[in-house]
Amino acid sequence: MTDTLSRLAAVIESRKGAAADSSYVASLYHKGLNKILEKVGEESIETILAAKDAAISGDTSELVYETADLWFHTLVMLAELGQHPQSVINELERRFGLSGHAEKAARSATD
Repeated sequence: MTDTLSRLAAVIESRKGAAADSSYVASLYHKGLNKILEKVGEESIETILAAKDAAISGDTSELVYETADLWFHTLVMLAELGQHPQSVINELERRFGLSGHAEKAARSATD
């Protein structure tokens, strides 16, 4: 699974210096962080709506499609801010075996 994320991250990173008209990702980079964040927000809403539809219909194909879009745009956002998906994987690994309540309490204590 992480091999796919790493390969995708490499492609996304390689598009940073490309001409805006050469790829969709390059066009997002040229439009800047606000446009990238707008796409993450848009894809989040579409994913939520697809989940609601899937709960009713039982068909999760649109949910999977929209989640892929959300993950993709999130990877673009991370790359724009100098982060690799491995940073998120490392954070998830850190949380593994940690109670969600304990993790939330620890965050609240430092805020």
